[in-house]
Amino acid sequence: MRMVNVNGQADYGTKPEGKHAFEFYREAIQSPHYVAVRRRIFRQLIESMLFEGLIAYQSEGGDTRIDGTGLDGEPIAYLFGSERRYTFGRIRLDQEPVRRRSGIGETEAESIALFLLEVAEGAGAAEEKVLHFIQELEQTLINDTLAQYKRHKDNLNLHAMSDEDWESGMMDGHPYHPSYKSRIGFDITDQLQYGPEFAEAIHPVWVAVHRSRVRVSHSALHPDPGSSNWLREQLGEKELERFMACIREAGANPGDYVMLPVHPWQWRTTLSSVLSADIRSKKILLLGRTDEAYTAQQSIRTLVNRTRPSKHYLKLSLSILNTSTSRILAPHTVENAPVISDWLKRIASRDAYLRDELRLILLGEVAGIAYANSDMLAPLQSKSYGTLSCIWRESLPMHLDKSETAIPYNALCAADPSGQPYIAPWIERFGLEHWLNELLKASVNPIIHLLYAHGIALESHAQNMVLVLREGLPVRVALKDFHDGIRFAREGLANPEDCPNLASTPAEHQRVNRNSFLETNDLEAVRDFVHDAFFFINLGELAIFLQDHFGLEEQVFWSKVRGVIEQYQQRFPEHSERFRQFFLFDPYIGVEQLTARRLFPDTELRMHKVFNPLSRGGELD
Repeated sequence: MRMVNVNGQADYGTKPEGKHAFEFYREAIQSPHYVAVRRRIFRQLIESMLFEGLIAYQSEGGDTRIDGTGLDGEPIAYLFGSERRYTFGRIRLDQEPVRRRSGIGETEAESIALFLLEVAEGAGAAEEKVLHFIQELEQTLINDTLAQYKRHKDNLNLHAMSDEDWESGMMDGHPYHPSYKSRIGFDITDQLQYGPEFAEAIHPVWVAVHRSRVRVSHSALHPDPGSSNWLREQLGEKELERFMACIREAGANPGDYVMLPVHPWQWRTTLSSVLSADIRSKKILLLGRTDEAYTAQQSIRTLVNRTRPSKHYLKLSLSILNTSTSRILAPHTVENAPVISDWLKRIASRDAYLRDELRLILLGEVAGIAYANSDMLAPLQSKSYGTLSCIWRESLPMHLDKSETAIPYNALCAADPSGQPYIAPWIERFGLEHWLNELLKASVNPIIHLLYAHGIALESHAQNMVLVLREGLPVRVALKDFHDGIRFAREGLANPEDCPNLASTPAEHQRVNRNSFLETNDLEAVRDFVHDAFFFINLGELAIFLQDHFGLEEQVFWSKVRGVIEQYQQRFPEHSERFRQFFLFDPYIGVEQLTARRLFPDTELRMHKVFNPLSRGGELD
């Protein structure tokens, strides 16, 4: 069993270190897990490209065929078994390997890079985007092979472990995105040290930044993170005095600085060079690290305190690329985080249904500090933008009753190394129908109530939703990640006058990430934000998983989900106008094209219309 004791010494099972790290890497890529992960990436890549309409395909006997052109100019084809599922019309490949056919015969397709190079012209992607995507996929192959090798070597029983250990135990990554574990920027040593699957103890580095160089934000219910009261709470008296002494030894006044933690990888690889001028001028001072041990959650840049679990989570900038997104923390989102959290908590505290019946947990982002680089030469600002930021988020344990446990929502679709679903013991205990009914009530109702009663959509996918259980039976959920995971239109808000003034998205940030916005004039975009994150990802994967592992037909699953929504609407007819504004039952809804974002410039919203399994009487074409 993994654990971290109070002095930060860790015991994490298989823990490669130093000269043993290469041996661990060598063993992993020589293992059968390398082939299994490569086949998974192939499946997800082809599934997403077909689903998003990026490549043409043909039927050939019982197979599906994609035609391409070999690097020698000769025709080639890729063949595989596939089926279209009821759930959003998703394409799923079978478990047999993808095959490549050329003039010399037919063999298993073993090169992801070759596949993309041979079919990319048909997708219309630019060569530089294809080459970068290949790098992301190949890094995913290495990173996930290391994780799966460790997983099977340790064979941990998550049911016998703490709630936070589920975060490191959930090693499968995004079930749709093909570069689900790319982590571009990490090398092999970084992956073993900072990857959440390895649950290594991480000790953040603390720095002091001159107040002229930061943007500070905090909840109305918490102290200013630049204040001595806040720092005393975060560091303790002894550490605070030590750090203040460091500032004085540098010939500076502690009152002129704010202190914040930095991910050790970020300090070593990025800040020590990108911000070297400010370090030389003593605008940034290195203070050191504390003894408290943290481990990474699934999102990698969010750290949980294992020495004192009740302390705030730390969300720290990481200059890596993972899935579709750079993992820096943009200053405007850091500034908005506590403001949005206060808004949502204010809504929940005044709403009896959310507060008393659903008992919704909102993990507030209570404070934030971000380095402001406006004094830097304009052409160089992009190098330091968002690289030095911290958001403090409430920890889940402080919100749970003694009888409650919690798991990440994506654990519902995960299986142990033997292939046994983690949810199987609970379904066996309570029965599939009762357990699923309670799950849907606990998770669907808060999401649609925020949408219908308040006009607010949350990006509640995967790790952004945590399921709270009592002896394995779902009872409620916790939601998190609000700084850039919310969408609304003022026209659709129940109380637009209560909507806070938010820092706007800088034009440069918007230019490189068209999907990074909070407010819109498009009510359909608000609705589709819920559909895309919650229904398509969370419930979509669960619908397919329950049919494949427990025999529950997908149509029956979606009928149950629709029933929960309709029961809600019958109970709250006063929201009928928003039932129309945010109509969840349209035959087709918008879903983000995650693979298209990797193959084409991120200069426009990449969305496509897909079949909606919630549609009343809707039939899959």
